[in-house]
Amino acid sequence: MNLVALPAFADNVIWMLHDGHDAAVVDPGDAAPVAAELDARGLRLAAILVTHHHGDHVGGIAALRPRLQGPVWGPAREDIPTPFVPVHGGDRIELLGRAFEVIDVPGHTAGHVAFFEHGAAREPLLFCGDTLFSAGCGRLFEGTAAQMAASLARLAALPDDTRICCAHEYTLSNLAFAAAVEPGNEKIAAYTALCQDRRAAGRLTLPAVLGHERDVNPFLRCREAAVVAAAREQGAASGQEVDVFAALRNWKNRYR
Repeated sequence: MNLVALPAFADNVIWMLHDGHDAAVVDPGDAAPVAAELDARGLRLAAILVTHHHGDHVGGIAALRPRLQGPVWGPAREDIPTPFVPVHGGDRIELLGRAFEVIDVPGHTAGHVAFFEHGAAREPLLFCGDTLFSAGCGRLFEGTAAQMAASLARLAALPDDTRICCAHEYTLSNLAFAAAVEPGNEKIAAYTALCQDRRAAGRLTLPAVLGHERDVNPFLRCREAAVVAAAREQGAASGQEVDVFAALRNWKNRYR
């Protein structure tokens, strides 16, 4: 199975899985890069996965439907272009011979879902849309801090070698914020240098690896003493995890 990242717009990433014959894409906000890749590789579009309803994730579905030979799967509680097959947390789907579990991850939007490769022997895949980014997380457009903190906790409990296929290349800006939260974290500094080299070479920083994210992503480190202290300085109501997360997210919203 091949995993391909298709850049779209200014910083979106559309993920494609293919086996040399059939392909599935995740959050195709723009049809053009998907169609170009299908044509270049001679692939049949077998399925589309959607994590949430925002236009930069669903805007290309209509243009791709004429060549789609299978379902569009999307969150049951969101307004996804019809027709689509609604999915809920706990559902399992078969995608190109692989099993994926649907995980409810509200916060960025009210009905956001993620798709996790269930039962993979090694390096399972997580398609998480705009919930978890490398060194960051999504804004709270429709959900609450408590919802997003719980959603991130669900994702953080997945295996260390899970590859995080998020939908935006935000890593360097997220790392700048992470360094402000934990200026003494040497792993953040080392990862920043690595990602700067990748971007300078015209490469994406994604997919990220979950085990490493636990060392550098402040939103997965809300129990760490240094992160709690930084959040309290930014007005966190307490040292409880949800209050720390809320303070960090508000800080990130205004961080420049």
